[in-house]
Amino acid sequence: MSSIDKTSDFDWEEEYAYTLGVQAFIYAFPWAYMPVAYKLRLDLNKGTVNQFTHLRKLKDESHQLGGAPNNDTLYSQASVYLGKEPLILSLPALPSDPELPDYRYHNVQLTDYRGDQFAYVGTRATGGKGGNFAIVGPNWSGDLPEDVQELEGPSPTPWAFLSARNLLTAAERTEAETKEDPDLDAVHAIQDQYVLTPLSVWKDPDATPEPVELWEPYDRATDPLADWKNINRAMVDNPPDSYDASLLELFETIGVGPGLDIEVQSESTKRGLERAAVEGLKIVDEAVVQGYAHKEVNGWKYPPSYLGRPSSARDWLVRAMQAQAGFLANDTIEAIYMSVFVDKDGNPLSGKNRYELRFDGENLPDVNAFWSVSMYDLKYNLVANPINRNSLGDRSGMKQNDDGGYTIYIQYEEPSDENLIPNWLPAPEGDFFMFMRLYLPGYPALSQYWEPPSLENLGPAEPSGGAS
Repeated sequence: MSSIDKTSDFDWEEEYAYTLGVQAFIYAFPWAYMPVAYKLRLDLNKGTVNQFTHLRKLKDESHQLGGAPNNDTLYSQASVYLGKEPLILSLPALPSDPELPDYRYHNVQLTDYRGDQFAYVGTRATGGKGGNFAIVGPNWSGDLPEDVQELEGPSPTPWAFLSARNLLTAAERTEAETKEDPDLDAVHAIQDQYVLTPLSVWKDPDATPEPVELWEPYDRATDPLADWKNINRAMVDNPPDSYDASLLELFETIGVGPGLDIEVQSESTKRGLERAAVEGLKIVDEAVVQGYAHKEVNGWKYPPSYLGRPSSARDWLVRAMQAQAGFLANDTIEAIYMSVFVDKDGNPLSGKNRYELRFDGENLPDVNAFWSVSMYDLKYNLVANPINRNSLGDRSGMKQNDDGGYTIYIQYEEPSDENLIPNWLPAPEGDFFMFMRLYLPGYPALSQYWEPPSLENLGPAEPSGGAS
């Protein structure tokens, strides 16, 4: 056995904090991410806790919060606090049968602070039924009014997020090359009927619930320990699962856990945690690109079946990836998001090249709501382009091939052949990735045996633009 060198410069305490800190960072990533994500979304939309903010236009490149938002539905969003009493969600009925004239796909996705779904309302989950639904937090007990139905929850955490989506319909989304859409007024009328009411006010309109505000998160740009401080603060309000107690006991040895103070840790521990946050984030980002736990088919990555509820699967890395790449993620029965970062030869996608994505008529996405392909930069934001087009899909008025399929042309420059422009999905000059969204997917996609087409690299972009 070799003797211990007592003069060594090796700092075991820093290395211990670093190695354990990487695991703690991946486990606790939602508590680092959500304080910033909740606050940014609330402040940007000038919203208030426990009230909906309605986004009146499709999200586009002006939305720079990451999260890879869709460009198919109008969002209504709310940060809610359920720690004191339930909230009553009121919304109108919408037909769930596509054959009916007023049909419109919609959902309200309810997620806890970790990003796990705990309930849905909408076309699939409640058959388009309207009414009043109680959103209940942890440990609440009591009686609800007769005209209120309790959702499947409760939320495992006091803080939760509601994301409502209303699809813009096919008839109006022809070859729209502006950010306006004739269907907007109809969706706005639906959004205006979304209301959140505290239970106390529901019972007594004169009641005045104590206001709740989000706290100001620590800033990663100015504080290298900000992520850890946010984690420790957020875990006070939204405690981890009790069955993770042994993990939390281990993380406590490096100062990570509900209410702990990072600043009282040793300088060695703090140095290790600073490094762990940097490297942990790299692991999460690269896991997204490489598709950890995803099934790759022709370059496209099927998400794991437990996406949307990764805590129940005890998959902390998928949980971190879900937050980083999409803020929230639907249950796969509601929607499947397939990402692609490479062409058919495995080369990263770049605006320096031109690509073709060809769907054969007999191999179109099998969905019961809609499908689309959307363009993003590597910061998970939509991409600015001269025709204000961020996605193409089954409602876009694309020109069909002779076999009934579609060919999407993906490139930075506008095609010189004007016949290709309806099927042109503009790319940025640099690197990019895409999401294919399948809402209410059919069995072939749910079972992951449907094979989407790969991206064919047509060669470098031509200086003058144009696809041959």
